[in-house]
Amino acid sequence: MNFPGTVVLETERLVIRPFCGADAHDMFYNWANSSHVTRFLTWPVHETVADSEEILNAWVKDYENPKNFNWCIEWKENHQAIGSISVVHMNEEIEEAEIGYCIGEEYWKKGIMTEALKAVMGFLFEEAGLNRVCARHDTNNPNSGRVMKAAGMLYEGTMRQAGKNNMGICDYSLFAITKDLYFNHPL
Repeated sequence: MNFPGTVVLETERLVIRPFCGADAHDMFYNWANSSHVTRFLTWPVHETVADSEEILNAWVKDYENPKNFNWCIEWKENHQAIGSISVVHMNEEIEEAEIGYCIGEEYWKKGIMTEALKAVMGFLFEEAGLNRVCARHDTNNPNSGRVMKAAGMLYEGTMRQAGKNNMGICDYSLFAITKDLYFNHPL
């Protein structure tokens, strides 16, 4: 395994890059202030731009750790930060990364998150040398599962009452892809 840190990735429509303090306004107005966007997440809605600034200051400091993978999703069309994608848990023993993501509602159902997830998975397999990438979603949020499936992940099962988010205790579905599947069936 390699730990190159959060490097800039680019796709046809996106720049997937480290966050900076200047992203606070976009973060707040594009996704973090929306209870609709955050309802299936584990962190509370930001009440002010200052809340977004505070979390971004912590995230920028965390980039000193090369094992930290936390990207801003920037939409090339308007150069705005529109969401985030990160490794929320890493199990080095089995070389696995669990991905978490969110995106502003205006950008839903356009294939943007699938595009970002594919880019991050490619980086984690090709550059970081991981063996497995997984993600999970509340079963009441099937659109997130469609993103995982569209990115090439396979459904592995549903864990009953095994998670907790802003809606309370929940069932979650787990999706994953392994290095051998990724390299034998490129996305």
